[in-house]
Amino acid sequence: MKSFIIKGGYYLDERGKLEFFNDFDMSTIKRVYFTTHFDTNIVRAWQGHTIESRWFRCVHGSFIVKLVKIDNWEKPSDNLEVYEYNLSAGDQEILYIPNGFANGFKALEDNSKLMIMSNYGFNEIENDQIRFNQNKWTIWDK
Repeated sequence: MKSFIIKGGYYLDERGKLEFFNDFDMSTIKRVYFTTHFDTNIVRAWQGHTIESRWFRCVHGSFIVKLVKIDNWEKPSDNLEVYEYNLSAGDQEILYIPNGFANGFKALEDNSKLMIMSNYGFNEIENDQIRFNQNKWTIWDK
């Protein structure tokens, strides 16, 4: 599978630091929201979208994010390949999660914050979010 990481960069001088994502086309983004994990025991997994795509940017702390490409939405295989990404606020990276994937994520540091962008507005599409048991494809270390 190709990497879904969109790389950014930064410029640093005596005035401060400028961070940028010049290769990130935001023209399809309709909604932005944030989730903060107060401790590292919280797992949000697995949720997938048949239509909606999402982009994740860690803005504080760090997260582990796991993805699986769903083969059958009604009865997905138990042996799907799990792709793993570490997102950190110190890195200039955005993780693209296309439709057709399920994702799960967990903070690696207390009070980590994730910015989530979507190409659909809130409640714009019905019945697109499908949830699965959090340990279906991986055991989340605590």
